[in-house]
Amino acid sequence: MPELPEVEGLVRELAPEAIGRTIEDVMISPIVIESKERGREAVIKGSSTAQFISEMKGMTITNVTRRSKYIYFTVEKNGQSYLLVSHLGMTGAWFTVNRVEDVEEDKFRRHIHVTFKMTDGGLLVYSDIRRFGELRLLNVEADHPPLLKMAPEPFDAHAIKHFLDCTKQPRYEKKPIKAVIMDGQVISGCGNIYATEALFRMNIHPNRAANRISVARKQQLFEVIVDILQESIDAGGSTISDYRNLSGESGTMQDRLQMYGQQQCPVCQSETKRMQIGGRTSVYCPKCQR
Repeated sequence: MPELPEVEGLVRELAPEAIGRTIEDVMISPIVIESKERGREAVIKGSSTAQFISEMKGMTITNVTRRSKYIYFTVEKNGQSYLLVSHLGMTGAWFTVNRVEDVEEDKFRRHIHVTFKMTDGGLLVYSDIRRFGELRLLNVEADHPPLLKMAPEPFDAHAIKHFLDCTKQPRYEKKPIKAVIMDGQVISGCGNIYATEALFRMNIHPNRAANRISVARKQQLFEVIVDILQESIDAGGSTISDYRNLSGESGTMQDRLQMYGQQQCPVCQSETKRMQIGGRTSVYCPKCQR
């Protein structure tokens, strides 16, 4: 699943390509339309496909930003602003092309589910192989309350206090620290990849309870998470399987990962172990991480 660095990189490329362009028409794939007709919320969330198409026609994109793992498109029509929220799920990807055929990789081209035709003739395309992502049109952010529960951006000055305060709360204090730092209400945008890396760098076992880690160590852990997220942004994110940037290119952070997906610890050469935490597979070194 794309995490904060991957979404940040995509937004930085997407903004100059999308801002100022107006949507002339919207095409939605038959499989999404059929899923919606059967009552399943596939890709288009919170409205019918017909309503979504009608509302998006004539919208001008005025801004593209990131909030945690979400892409926020600020759009405007008839003097009124709206918010189109996009989450990439496991395999979502955006492309700006002149023709659908210009999406180079077949696996993305075969799974295009929303195509925005622009008045200038170009296309803004959303592809999603597993269809776990979403597009949701809102009047304002508060119309979808879960968005308001997201933790502060990790680069914000007050984010570390928010993190430390959360770890003292009864619902978090006895949880595995890996589950805590992957919770978007505790730290925004840190998923399995970067949580794994941060815990390895800090020599902390992923299953250690949050209340069994000193405040000083938790503060250091947060700082390491921020450093890793920034390092990944600078490297264009991690391409583990299906992440691509706007140009269809892979990131390079996966070449720097020391623990995620590794069979052997790079420090002590021990065989790594795996366990399930928070519904995700956690890789760790049984000797280095305590």
